[in-house]
Amino acid sequence: MSTYYPSQLVPKTTLSKAAIAATLQEAFTLHQQGRIEQAAALYAKILEVEPSHFDALHLSGIAASQRKKPQLAVDLISRAIQINPNNAAVYSNLGLALQDLGRNEEALSNYELALLIEPENTAVVFNQANAFRDLGRHEEALASYDHLLQLVPNDAEALYYSGNVLRELDRHTEALQRYDLALKVNPAYLAAHINRGVILQYLNRNEDALASYDHALRIASDNVEALYNRANVLGALNRPEEALNSYDKVLRLRPDHPEVLNNRGNILRALTRLDEAIASLARAQAVAPNYADARWNESLCRLLAGDFDKGLLAYEARWDSELAHEKRQFTKPLWLGKESLQNKTILLHAEQGFGDTLQFCRYVTNVFALGPKIILEVQPALKRLLGCLSGMATVIAKGESLPAYDFHCPLLSLPLAFATDLASIPAEQAYLSSDSRLVAQWQSKIGPSNLATSNRKPKIGIVWDGSGGKDYKTGKGRSIDLLEFSQLFDQAAHFFVLQKEISADEQRILAHYDNVSVFNRELQDFADTAALIEHMDLVVSIDTSVAHLAAAMGKPVWILLRYSPDWRWLLDRPDSPWYPSARLFRQTEIGHWTNVLDELKRALLLHFEGVVALTA
Repeated sequence: MSTYYPSQLVPKTTLSKAAIAATLQEAFTLHQQGRIEQAAALYAKILEVEPSHFDALHLSGIAASQRKKPQLAVDLISRAIQINPNNAAVYSNLGLALQDLGRNEEALSNYELALLIEPENTAVVFNQANAFRDLGRHEEALASYDHLLQLVPNDAEALYYSGNVLRELDRHTEALQRYDLALKVNPAYLAAHINRGVILQYLNRNEDALASYDHALRIASDNVEALYNRANVLGALNRPEEALNSYDKVLRLRPDHPEVLNNRGNILRALTRLDEAIASLARAQAVAPNYADARWNESLCRLLAGDFDKGLLAYEARWDSELAHEKRQFTKPLWLGKESLQNKTILLHAEQGFGDTLQFCRYVTNVFALGPKIILEVQPALKRLLGCLSGMATVIAKGESLPAYDFHCPLLSLPLAFATDLASIPAEQAYLSSDSRLVAQWQSKIGPSNLATSNRKPKIGIVWDGSGGKDYKTGKGRSIDLLEFSQLFDQAAHFFVLQKEISADEQRILAHYDNVSVFNRELQDFADTAALIEHMDLVVSIDTSVAHLAAAMGKPVWILLRYSPDWRWLLDRPDSPWYPSARLFRQTEIGHWTNVLDELKRALLLHFEGVVALTA
């Protein structure tokens, strides 16, 4: 918001025509009443008679700005400055007109001239701060807002806009404090409630953010921004039904809002209402034909439904969507299955998370059969593990120098390149193996491997938290509170923690159990994790990279899935076409793991029945 600062109307003693003075007073009154067009007409009438009339030039310039005619405003106010160059208001209002033209540097120069005349003019300081902000000079903008707040400590607008600048400076806690102060001054400040909610979302205080948006909607029940943000935060709180209701309210106000249609599609996917989700995403693309995020989200719905034909093709839209910042530029062409690879060299490169690399490196075998040399570029933590593919590929870590190559292909584009469908998924029992030297080292720490002959308790590897790594569209709900998960530890088994990230609170919980071993500090990379998994009789994991690793090794792995899982796990089936050794345990209610853990405990008893008694 900009503040126009009209000079006080001073009767001109030098005027000889009383009619001009009366007309000016009439115009000024109309201007104050907001009747801008009528006031402008009277100012113009005065200037016809007296072209150098200072007040008429200045006020008609302000009226021109308010009528969205900034160039006319600049011309008029500049003429006024030629008549009286010692008036702070004129420089300030010229600055506003220049800002409207995008000439922010010139605007700043005029504000500085105004402040030379009146250093503590609050309207000018405010406009100066806004100009700094518009130029992206956030530190200077903040200094100007702070100067204004020294002059007027309870200025709600200065508090609000300085909060916005602090947000741009990534000083989110301070921004929140400014919004709180602005609302203390003006509890009905709608924009402050909304932006306060945005900051609280950033700080992962979603319940507080929801309260802010609800407060905003009590002020303006049809505010689209508040409704939209409220829906987003409800989604983050895993309350999809309420989020859907809020998105639908936005669409009643803005039927063709593409972002709302896109996010609504995601919420419908979270509810596994896939046909409705696809319809919403299709509508988003009809409104915004180049909307890559909606195209990518449509692909996730189709893939989850098992429609690989349409889903894999649409999945390529990821590189123009929110993953665009990770798209790499290569000098050689993308290979998607058309060109011959015989006697060529192809670079296969990892993308997204560890689990994605572990799942789709299986296609190295398929590519190798086409006759090329293969360079496989993976995350550094996977390089040592994937050395087991050395007979088919030269494995390098991302960041290392790339050898020469003829084509490239991201790993997650390989299913498209090979026209994969549910029936043609390359699903060998095991395609990754552990290092025998590392396996031997772990055996010296944890004892014999043969369950049937060693008269020992079953060794079960566990992962309860899948939120520690990169997560694209799959993160919400990929963890179970350890206190809830720990009910499994009552079984007569030996549990081995396979995840690296363990909080101090979780360490304290685990310390209460004699049958739980923690080696997270000894797991340097996935090669260590694979060697430890080699000794497990079973792995029980939330959907995370360890689940993919165990399944890729052919180990029995039970994967705990949220109500709406990642697309690769499909819907309504206990097995996986990607991993023959995997068994899937699915939530039956959004956000609740009770049924999963109950089913898991029953399955454990049956799984080890006849080998060893699992109950204490």
